[in-house]
Amino acid sequence: MIETERLYLRQWQASDFATFAEMNADPEVMKYFPKLLTTSMSNIIAKKCQTLIEDNGWGFWAVGLKNAVAKSDAFIGFVGLNNTHADMSFAPAVEIAWRLHKDYWGQGYATEAARAALDFAFTELVLEEVVSFTAVINKRSQKLMQRLGMTNIQEDFYHPMLDAKHPLAEHVLYKITRKQWQALSA
Repeated sequence: MIETERLYLRQWQASDFATFAEMNADPEVMKYFPKLLTTSMSNIIAKKCQTLIEDNGWGFWAVGLKNAVAKSDAFIGFVGLNNTHADMSFAPAVEIAWRLHKDYWGQGYATEAARAALDFAFTELVLEEVVSFTAVINKRSQKLMQRLGMTNIQEDFYHPMLDAKHPLAEHVLYKITRKQWQALSA
């Protein structure tokens, strides 16, 4: 588990699945994804995230909002690291990604959790670089990438899992190196 001032990045719990399914069925949360997910599809993804953390010790962590009074945390989404799909033009690479429940947008939680995930990537995993990508039209995620110190490397690409004519097909690619991260963290 990774702890920040307000959050826990932790292993998924069965109690997280229902909120995750709600997020994945929300048109606002899924605006920059090709489709809404059924509860069954959402549960498969959550279980895969759980298994990757069990197997590797890292992955797309569940993000829990600390509640000091109740000495517990509430699931608000996920943030973490994953190996990119082999068919990506820049593979092999490790990506950072996030998806939070819309009730928690605009409060700095994604930035806080993503910084903790990047710190883990560069200090624990000793990665040389981490990438992130999103649809060209997803300016909100791009702003988060920029807040993290990531740079648009001007290598836009078409997502291999989408038809080239799909409105979300064209993606931007951002990157940050360990050296850049260390300079920002100094």
